[in-house]
Amino acid sequence: MIEEHWNDLPLGKETQYEFEYNPGLLHPIERAHSREKLGIGAALPFKGEDIWWGFELSWLNERGKPQVAVAQFRIPVDSPNIIESKSFKLYLNSFNQSRFVSRTEVEALLANDLSGAAGAPVQVELFNVEDPALAVGALAGTCLDDLDIEVRAYQPDSGMLAHAEGAKVVEESLYSHLLKSNCPVTGQPDWATVVINYRGQQIDREKLLEYLVSFRQHQDFHEHCVERIFCDVQRILSPEKLTVCARYTRRGGLDINPLRSSETTWEVPARLARQ
Repeated sequence: MIEEHWNDLPLGKETQYEFEYNPGLLHPIERAHSREKLGIGAALPFKGEDIWWGFELSWLNERGKPQVAVAQFRIPVDSPNIIESKSFKLYLNSFNQSRFVSRTEVEALLANDLSGAAGAPVQVELFNVEDPALAVGALAGTCLDDLDIEVRAYQPDSGMLAHAEGAKVVEESLYSHLLKSNCPVTGQPDWATVVINYRGQQIDREKLLEYLVSFRQHQDFHEHCVERIFCDVQRILSPEKLTVCARYTRRGGLDINPLRSSETTWEVPARLARQ
């Protein structure tokens, strides 16, 4: 369902691509609206960031020769706004026919424009397309996906979460490739791998997987789905430490990787083949 305050977004509408640099294409969306539904106020119950990768970035050098790069954008969790993904894509493509003196100039423009849209400093780094940093890897920990569960619900229900029987305190990393949610504007599916690192009383793995699968018909933005998972696990299971990160599959040359943590430092899970 399209909420009234999203009616001016480019998502779900026929769009003319602009090929000259235009920062006015960026559409911010306030985080507060979705956070209110989770009971989150100004004092955030987590730290973290949204890590975006942009694979469709090209511009012209001073002699008109095309340049290409892969961009990483790190948006702080305490920024007042997220950036709507289609507007982000349109903005990146507006660099295509514009000339710039150097890669450094492009990087600085990206950081300035995105920081303005997000309302907080955004870190930008450009990579060569063959940079080893772009290689896929493997996740550490235990995959939940082979557990033989029966699924009865496809809307999130925190009541599914529970500690394991006779739970002892453990520190472990659990992950699933079965997370799916849906864009709240277009209804299109969003696919992700979600990683949960925690220390505390052991989580019932089957119930955790059932809970993650229950997002399958849920409509919300990537960032807010991860915040819901973090808040539900924290509230119901009270781990001593908790980090939740989802690596969503690429759409339109962009992938989004929201990370929320109780800690001040964290490790970002490896890139995966689906991205």
